[in-house]
Amino acid sequence: MKSRILFLMIVLLGIQPLARADEGMWLPIFIERLNYTDMEKMGLQLTPEEIYSVNNSSLKDAVAIFGRGCTSEVISDQGLLLTNHHCGYGQIQEHSSVEHNYLKDGFWAMSFEEELPNPGLTASFLIRIEDVTDKVLETLNNDMTEKERTEAVRKVSGELSKAAEEGTHYNASVRSFFEGNEYYLFVYEVFRDVRLVGAPPSSIGKFGADTDNWMWPRHTGDFSIFRVYTDKDGNPADYAEDNVPMKPKHHLPVSIAGVKEGDFSMIMGYPGSTERYMTSYGVKMALDISNQTIVDVRDVKLKIMMEDMEADEAIRIKYASKYARIANYWKYYIGQTKGLKRLKVYDKKVALENQFTEWMDGNQQNKDKYADALPLIKDAYEGISKYELARIYQSEAIMRGSEIIGLASRFSNLKKELEADEVNQENVDKQVQRMKDMLPDYFKDYNLPTDKKLLAAMMKMYYENVPADQQPAYIKEIHKKFKGNFDAYADMVFEKSVFTTSDKVMAFLDDPSAKKLDKDPAYMAAKEFNNFYFENIRPETMDYYDKLDKGNRLFIAGLREMQPNKKFYPDANFTMRLTYGQVLDYYPADAVHYNYFTTMKGIMEKEDPNNWEFVVPEKLKQLYKAKDFGRYGEGEVMKVCFLTNHDITGGNSGSPVMNANGELIGLAFDGNWEAMSGDIVFEPEIQRTINVDIRYVLFIIDKYAGCTRLINEMDIVSKRMKPAKELIEQTEEEPVEAER
Repeated sequence: MKSRILFLMIVLLGIQPLARADEGMWLPIFIERLNYTDMEKMGLQLTPEEIYSVNNSSLKDAVAIFGRGCTSEVISDQGLLLTNHHCGYGQIQEHSSVEHNYLKDGFWAMSFEEELPNPGLTASFLIRIEDVTDKVLETLNNDMTEKERTEAVRKVSGELSKAAEEGTHYNASVRSFFEGNEYYLFVYEVFRDVRLVGAPPSSIGKFGADTDNWMWPRHTGDFSIFRVYTDKDGNPADYAEDNVPMKPKHHLPVSIAGVKEGDFSMIMGYPGSTERYMTSYGVKMALDISNQTIVDVRDVKLKIMMEDMEADEAIRIKYASKYARIANYWKYYIGQTKGLKRLKVYDKKVALENQFTEWMDGNQQNKDKYADALPLIKDAYEGISKYELARIYQSEAIMRGSEIIGLASRFSNLKKELEADEVNQENVDKQVQRMKDMLPDYFKDYNLPTDKKLLAAMMKMYYENVPADQQPAYIKEIHKKFKGNFDAYADMVFEKSVFTTSDKVMAFLDDPSAKKLDKDPAYMAAKEFNNFYFENIRPETMDYYDKLDKGNRLFIAGLREMQPNKKFYPDANFTMRLTYGQVLDYYPADAVHYNYFTTMKGIMEKEDPNNWEFVVPEKLKQLYKAKDFGRYGEGEVMKVCFLTNHDITGGNSGSPVMNANGELIGLAFDGNWEAMSGDIVFEPEIQRTINVDIRYVLFIIDKYAGCTRLINEMDIVSKRMKPAKELIEQTEEEPVEAER
């Protein structure tokens, strides 16, 4: 009876007891101890063992690292793997040509035989996590320097990883958490034959492109489909025609019952990196130097690329993936800066640091342990800031600016072998072959005129913006010799370098010479910039980074001691995490409300045939006009995307969004613009995850592409789970706190 009274009070007062985001990216081994009670109250129907288990099939066994930076999930008993379109974009682009433009037209394998191999692409499944904190920390002591500490951690981590791998085909690694206060061992099974099965055209999978990136409302069908193959015994194997589809330990049922506001939902995946414990000093450097510098350099690169991409379809295909990678975090840093300022994150960090200092000063024992924390961090950032421009320009403008510099720098190992006192021809031949093997893929996606423009622009920006006393003499000599005309310098480089065409590089590799490399202007540039940075800039910052490491470690240890009743979660570091919350709308600003879902009506409203970002395929328009949504629509409405209040970040792209029963309801693919500061501070009122509705995914596969063989592989669930409000009515547990 008391639960019914509670429910009536909730309704009458307009209180939403479950309408909260649970901040945190939680390690799944601690779900039962830290999170399960809250999750169960919110509606979870699974046991902790069904989420994470070492000995039995669990949700973790269906979630994989996709490649080197995304998440994916298994959705059939034949190894069918689902991830985002932007995660599979590189593979789709690799298989594309002007004759077979899968980026433009999409790709659908209508049989197993048509599925396309992707050399180098892997899917990594977590076997287990083990707490090895005590084993690592017992090798350390407070008298160690940071360098000694790092070496000791590396040594014991290597030993623990080797022991975990012994007698298996697994890969293992030890990762640091809470800035070196805890350590965990992760063991993976890595599958090396992952084939492209299906992808919608970019007009669906990338609808809205840069304009809609990080924005809501969103109408993007951001998905692609792959399949994991094994040898006949079910073990990881390199690609072979007689490999067979993987038989997974667990695959996710797919729900077409739909989602409603307030529904419990959870995400498992591999968030890449957060800095939730960053201090005010780090926020200040981001606002004053780092973010805008990255934006400025990338803005120039993007404009040069787009000019050539718009002029030639072949160049658009070549540079599509490169452009997308650069643009993604170009816009991210613009949004993060705005978010940090609007949400007054610097002030909030200062307030926490003042609280920490007050707590510490109130107890001599605390002061003895943590007095150095904030002074170390302050000194570190003051030192690092002096060289931050040079660091960013070295990375963004030199090594990731013009591709000819990056290519030339990859020949440094070959040059070392050629210059050895006793030349080992076998080693030389290995280096030569390695270079020859990578050239076809490199030049397939290369356009010389575009790269020449990039070289001139990046050198000009470097010269004009990096402090003069932090520049190599080389660029000053270039400026003097060419009278400040970096276009003329670029012309010279591309006229004389062997790295401009595949034929020239191959000819060099057939008769490699260290002297030829030394005289090559592209190699010379790479060598001069790299040598200067690693001999003059990086050494100046190393002591500061050591101070930062120690200061952060002490600060986080102190925070956890200061707040003993708070449940702390570690920063993301591309290890498996679980986050949970609800399907939920939000209010981004005064008098502005965003609904929690979008529909195909929005696609038609955004259509612009003169803008490549908003082109709508004719067949999709026909399906919409006929309201031919099959079993995936809600009457005459086809929902496309929905919002949840999960705590995610980059790396979670492609992560499964699951309901209370562990059934797949969507794929996470983005965050919202208003909360771009979320990697540094979580804002529960406005932070949202943007997900593509699994029903829209199935609709595209089935009704648009006609690839029903994939639908037939899946376990489709049509019954809807109980709404959260029904679970509240039925519970006889303690009342839910209203403010939650």
